[in-house]
Amino acid sequence: MGHPRRRYLCYTLLEDTEWTLTDLATKIAAWENDSPDHEVTAQQRERVYVSLYHAHVPKLVDEGVITFDDATETITAAENAAQVLTALEGMGASVNNTQETHARSEMDDDEQ
Repeated sequence: MGHPRRRYLCYTLLEDTEWTLTDLATKIAAWENDSPDHEVTAQQRERVYVSLYHAHVPKLVDEGVITFDDATETITAAENAAQVLTALEGMGASVNNTQETHARSEMDDDEQ
């Protein structure tokens, strides 16, 4: 789980076991730009979306961590997710506590 986006994606599965690729790209872009989800620009979201779609999602699918439904663009936890999530929880505080905290927070917390 070397890449921050892959690690972040896995942290989000601790909060909710199903995500659309667009929602996940929005959440990651918000974290990377230190802004609320609703302030993410289309360009910021698209940059993360393309990276997830072409690099990170296929790698995590190959490793059995997530499944990806091309038709609905939905990501769900797969057979190896529990093992990876347990490892991330165990090292979360020392690796990137702010990343885990943000990933596990509700989307659009700042929008009320």
